[in-house]
Amino acid sequence: MVGRLPLALASLSLLAVLGCDGGRAPAPAAEQAAGAPGAAGAGASLTGAGATFPNPIYSKWFDAYNRTTGVQINYQSIGSGGGIRQFTEGTVDFGATDGPMTDEQIAAVQGNVLHVPTVLGAVVATYNLPSLGAKPLRFDGPALADIFLGRIARWNDRRLAALNPGVALPAQDILVVHRSDGSGTTYIFTDFLAKASPDWKTKVGHATSVEWPIGLGGKGNEGVTQQVKQSEGAIGYVELIYALSNGLPAAEIRNPGGQFVTPTLKTVSAAAEGTSFSPDSDFRVSITNAPGAEAYPISSFTWLLIHTREPQSPKNQAIRAFLAWMLKPAAQRMAADLQYAPLPVPVIELIRRRLGVS
Repeated sequence: MVGRLPLALASLSLLAVLGCDGGRAPAPAAEQAAGAPGAAGAGASLTGAGATFPNPIYSKWFDAYNRTTGVQINYQSIGSGGGIRQFTEGTVDFGATDGPMTDEQIAAVQGNVLHVPTVLGAVVATYNLPSLGAKPLRFDGPALADIFLGRIARWNDRRLAALNPGVALPAQDILVVHRSDGSGTTYIFTDFLAKASPDWKTKVGHATSVEWPIGLGGKGNEGVTQQVKQSEGAIGYVELIYALSNGLPAAEIRNPGGQFVTPTLKTVSAAAEGTSFSPDSDFRVSITNAPGAEAYPISSFTWLLIHTREPQSPKNQAIRAFLAWMLKPAAQRMAADLQYAPLPVPVIELIRRRLGVS
């Protein structure tokens, strides 16, 4: 299609430009302020609610933005389902979600919404098996689906042993932990499982909230992380930074190319390489189980939900000013510091055009 924007290599190009790596220190305040709006937004306040998946980077961004502009952004990390609900009800200035709104949900706001990509991230299968030490386990989609369906109930199941030759898997029951709230992280994870397992697709499906066949529920990425951390033999799914910051392992996942892939900035960026957006795109796209030898298969964009009507209203101008700042290299480097992949350059350029910001 004319005007479509290929993303191949763009994410990695931006990483090179930003000079980012997982151990880099946060950018100094002067650098964070580069490109930020001046006194026009000083003293303003915004409220938002939604996804826990990007909460670490949102917290860092909102704090840095406040220090450089004086604008206070109050964000409730309540899950994507709650964010969509509050955005629809008009009780917040913006929402946040990892699972894009459905056509029905968009109709409920009379189409007055744009999904604005902010970063790319990875959902990881994390577990608590101290006897294995630091060696990461390997899973494929069908095996993960059968664990969460309750069909694989012991860690030394022959299918898990076949995926992990030479690993002394314990003869221990598997405790499944899942989200108890409406969750974009759940949407991403179940979207992957539905693509990898026909049984999962027909029996459970994919959504921000599903009927789990088994397991314990935890609220937010934080709740699932703590359940897994406190329960030997447990397995759950969380955004990568939650596992890393709590000393929990992140499994290697087999992608459609047959490769077991570790979740990293590079492999998450690789998952987006085959994606393209038309100039009038609403940015709703799934990149789970993406092709490519290096693509991590449980990757996703995450989005802020903003109103498209009355763009000149004070609130909408304040939101657009923040987004303009967020798209600058300094802010995108902060994302990489927290193990989120920065947006590909063509996506940044398209968002700027759609929002009318520079």
